[in-house]
Amino acid sequence: MTQRPEGLSAYIAVTAAYWAFMLTDGALRMLVLLHFHTMGFSPVQLAYLFVLYEIAGIVTNLSAGWIAARFGLTSTLYAGLGLQVVALLAMTQLDTNWTVAASVTFVMMVQGASGVAKDLAKMSSKSSVKLLAPTEGGGLFRWVAVLTGSKNAVKGLGFLLGAAMLATLGFMTAILVMAAALALILFAVILFMPAGLPKGRKGAKFSEVFSKSANVNWLSAARVFLFGARDVWFVVGIPVYFYAVLSDGTEEGNRAAFFMVGTFMAVWVILYGVVQASAPKILRARDRTESDLIRAARSWAVILFCVPAALTLVVSLSDSPETWLTITLVVGLLIFGAIFAVNSSLHSYLILAFTRSERVTMDVGFYYMANAAGRLVGTVLSGLTFQVGGLPMVLGTATVMVALAALMSGKLTDQTSEALS
Repeated sequence: MTQRPEGLSAYIAVTAAYWAFMLTDGALRMLVLLHFHTMGFSPVQLAYLFVLYEIAGIVTNLSAGWIAARFGLTSTLYAGLGLQVVALLAMTQLDTNWTVAASVTFVMMVQGASGVAKDLAKMSSKSSVKLLAPTEGGGLFRWVAVLTGSKNAVKGLGFLLGAAMLATLGFMTAILVMAAALALILFAVILFMPAGLPKGRKGAKFSEVFSKSANVNWLSAARVFLFGARDVWFVVGIPVYFYAVLSDGTEEGNRAAFFMVGTFMAVWVILYGVVQASAPKILRARDRTESDLIRAARSWAVILFCVPAALTLVVSLSDSPETWLTITLVVGLLIFGAIFAVNSSLHSYLILAFTRSERVTMDVGFYYMANAAGRLVGTVLSGLTFQVGGLPMVLGTATVMVALAALMSGKLTDQTSEALS
């Protein structure tokens, strides 16, 4: 099958829109985290700021698959971009004179709206790959790897952008600039989106969201623990730890710490995205069967387990945050990111391989509901474990969650041929 030009054009338009969204999503996360940390919020309070974001993701993904099947993928993509603009504008109404409880509640609600927006855009973009990608020569794996990898590289740039804008423009101005830029991009996408995506079907039933495929369900379970293992250190633990180590308490030192923490988070996510995009080449996917790639998902999960296990041991044996420990953590977490990226890319391919075209939005929505559940668990545990047991408990929890992801991946079976269409 040769890819139709309008299919390629639609893929490019969807990818560009997704890039724009994820740039603002990454920047907003870093802005919120660092801004409220400097206001004196505890690790648990910082985690609360993102809880509704992840809860919204669970609910949104469960229903977004049906919404897209009913009203079309372009509708959910536009809705995601538009809602993110609204969420950004709402954040500018935050008043520094509010109490901590009022500030946390307000930011949670705005972040919840942003979470709905993010998952509408994500489900739309990922589902479109199944429908637009060429089927020959490993085209599906290549296209989903490019979309996912480039998205994460752009989100990494968003982390850096958020930290830089906080240090130079301030919190409110940075958010206004992002809202205006995303509104312009939404207008351009609506104006120039080519044909190629389905318009929806009136007979779509909500009950179809729940998959009867064992592979889809086991893969979704593995996704919960895989992303929980990342976010348990990524959301609060490591950024707050690095900020504490790097900042000297002065205004200038705080700004420098913003840049360094933001740079690390950006480099991590960009590396993650680059490796994701390269995963088909790393795995030699063009020459391997789906059965081979299912086995690869199991073995790469086991390899990933070794990294947080080693870091947990190193941190547990260290008495203080010395320079060598910080360097070890940076190197170790970058290695974790590269291996994690291969695992994530394999999962993103397999969910599309396991599903059928007529229910792709349903299965992708269900799968990313599991993804959001993992992020929610990781987000809550990130603040809680760091406050209770510090970095050793954070990394130890990540180790356990990777082990559970490996166990779930071991349940996958070679039944994809009948699911493909």
